[in-house]
Amino acid sequence: MEIISEQRCFGGTQGFYRHESKACAGPMNLAVYTPPQAARGRIPALIYLAGLTATQETFPIKAGAQRVAAELGLMLVSPDTSPRDTGIEGAKDDWEFGEGASFYVDATQPPWSTRFRMETWIVRELPALIAEHFPADMQRCGIMGHSMGGHGALTLALRHPGQYRSLSALAPICSPTRVPWGERRIFVMYLGEDRAEWRKHDACELLRAGARFDGTILVDQGEDDPYLQEQLRPELLEQACRETGQSLELRMQPGYDHSYWFVQSVIEEHLRHHAQTLCA
Repeated sequence: MEIISEQRCFGGTQGFYRHESKACAGPMNLAVYTPPQAARGRIPALIYLAGLTATQETFPIKAGAQRVAAELGLMLVSPDTSPRDTGIEGAKDDWEFGEGASFYVDATQPPWSTRFRMETWIVRELPALIAEHFPADMQRCGIMGHSMGGHGALTLALRHPGQYRSLSALAPICSPTRVPWGERRIFVMYLGEDRAEWRKHDACELLRAGARFDGTILVDQGEDDPYLQEQLRPELLEQACRETGQSLELRMQPGYDHSYWFVQSVIEEHLRHHAQTLCA
């Protein structure tokens, strides 16, 4: 694994790295914050999935999470949102699709299926990489995300029961099969026309199909988020959890939008939510 840069931060190290991914058939970028407690042994890890247009740098630079992670002893892992410089025609033409907009699925449709295998990278390849190169206890691993990354955190935790011990989301896309970001292009381009395949990557549909997360899902949503009504639809997740008995704490936050000002404002509570389980 290549070290791009490492900086001292709250007694630990904020690093940026690159490795050759088999799943994505090329180089993939990631960021890791290693807190000072890692000097004494393996520590729990929290994976953060970022949203549309973001990179591995977005969360470490904008969220202000390192101070609390250093207090709690949590390693923060921030993978990139997609492969980069893929050479695929159209991959950089639209901020809502392609590079920077993987939706954390394994694409089945060409040409995307050659490089966009993000679920396999996040769930299989990345944990092994982190365990090999960092003092992380991947048996104590949580997952969270923002927007598209919130969708990714919810669906990956539900699709892979037992892999993640804690789960939260910030302004997630709760039911992509029923909003424009999913219906118009993403699922068709990555997964094809079969809506049964789409439902396998929709948190609400996964819950109704019997998937469960063993614990409480924490979700924060800004009430002034411009994407709230058309794209995010937290009421659909609330309804699905109520119908299926899944424990959910949905907190609607007055006055907050979709930006990292919102993320900064609630990130400490999310880290403490994860630490209750991972650091117990």
